[in-house]
Amino acid sequence: MDTPAASNIPEYAVSDLAGAIRRTLEGTFGRVRVRGEITELKRYPSGHIYLSLKDADAKIEAVIWKSAVRNLGTMPENGVEMIATGRISTYVDRSKYQLVIDRLEYAGEGALLARIEALRKRLLEEGLFDDARKKRIPRLPQVIGVVTSEKGAVIQDIRTTIARRFPRRILLWPVVVQGQGAAEQVAAAIRGFDAIAPGGRVPRPDVLIVARGGGSLEDLMAFNEEIVIRAVAACSIPLISAVGHETDTTLIDFASDRRAPTPTAAAELAVPARAEMAAALAQTGARLAQAAAGLLNAVRLRLLRAERRLPDVPARLAQSRQRVDDIGERLPRALVSLLERRRQSLATLRVPHPREGILARRAAVQGLALRLSAAWARQRDARATARALTRLSPAPVQALIRQRRTVLEGLSARLESASYQSVLARGFALVRDAEGHAVTAAKRVTAGQALRLTFADGEVRAQAEGGAPRGRKGQAPEQGSLL
Repeated sequence: MDTPAASNIPEYAVSDLAGAIRRTLEGTFGRVRVRGEITELKRYPSGHIYLSLKDADAKIEAVIWKSAVRNLGTMPENGVEMIATGRISTYVDRSKYQLVIDRLEYAGEGALLARIEALRKRLLEEGLFDDARKKRIPRLPQVIGVVTSEKGAVIQDIRTTIARRFPRRILLWPVVVQGQGAAEQVAAAIRGFDAIAPGGRVPRPDVLIVARGGGSLEDLMAFNEEIVIRAVAACSIPLISAVGHETDTTLIDFASDRRAPTPTAAAELAVPARAEMAAALAQTGARLAQAAAGLLNAVRLRLLRAERRLPDVPARLAQSRQRVDDIGERLPRALVSLLERRRQSLATLRVPHPREGILARRAAVQGLALRLSAAWARQRDARATARALTRLSPAPVQALIRQRRTVLEGLSARLESASYQSVLARGFALVRDAEGHAVTAAKRVTAGQALRLTFADGEVRAQAEGGAPRGRKGQAPEQGSLL
């Protein structure tokens, strides 16, 4: 039976060899800083983060345990060049080594600026930086909300500046302004202020100030995070950003409604200077007083010019007052005269008794009956004459007609001479009163009495001007009516 040849090569179990390799790597390298571009980033439900760091020639796998995530300083992103700090270890189940990361930081300002620029372009395309979204800062806010650290000098500068310019009520929402979780706290503070209902127990701010002091680009990275930019763009309260010094620019400045170079300048933008407002108000008041005085002088001059064109109003009033007194004195007498005339007119009226009307109508009917009887008699005589003439010879008939015509013409001449129409034709007139009765004497005519004058060719109406007055004996002549 052959025995195995003796050898000086040591023999290891698999676990022993893996442990030896692990101890060798950890003992040789210890803590290291590795620079590379992050790829293959994966977040597992357990909270651990797995990724790879690569450069132009090689790649190394890495892991961030859940317990180290909160202390990273910044969160990893695919495609970003970063410096990872940690230790080299092995994963014996798969016989591979990996970098256990406990801190991450950007690999210089170039990487940070590239990341910020890429985010800026993406948000710009979404319209979050459009000027149309900007809101107007109120002239004099009642409540000012401030998002910053409660321990820094920023809040003291803001309080001092507001108290000096125009004291207002300040609400502070304290947040961490750099490091892990700073961006989330700032975004939550902005959304919290925006969620305050008007008229509640906590007053709703009229303007917000998001402020931070100066620092490096890495210190200001919380205000370049997307979560903060979107919270600012969605806020309905006018917002002023004051992050860093005057030369520092962060993405929050593009999304805010107003950008201030420093926290002190932000406080100056939030409230006006009371002294300047008082001076402006005094100047405006003086200009208003001057304008009002000029307007009053112009109106006074216009009134003076109009006054010269007006008539003598007091004299006109005195004349009108005298005329009213005269009319008032004549009015009682005119009323008495009017009533007296109306009384006399009513006295002359005679209302016939119904029996007289019946008798008059009966007499008229009897007259018509007599005329009708006479007409029938004449018609009968005419017919008898016609019959008699037909029996007579023509000669005697003609002689009889001539005789009757001569008698008729004589009667007509006598009737014509006795008719009043021929008298009217010679220039005389028939005078009757308003009731149609003939007026034959001047003494029967009273002053103002209505008369009807009948001429040969027609009738006219007149009113007597002379004649006996209507008043009682011993009274003064009647005064003219005013009505």
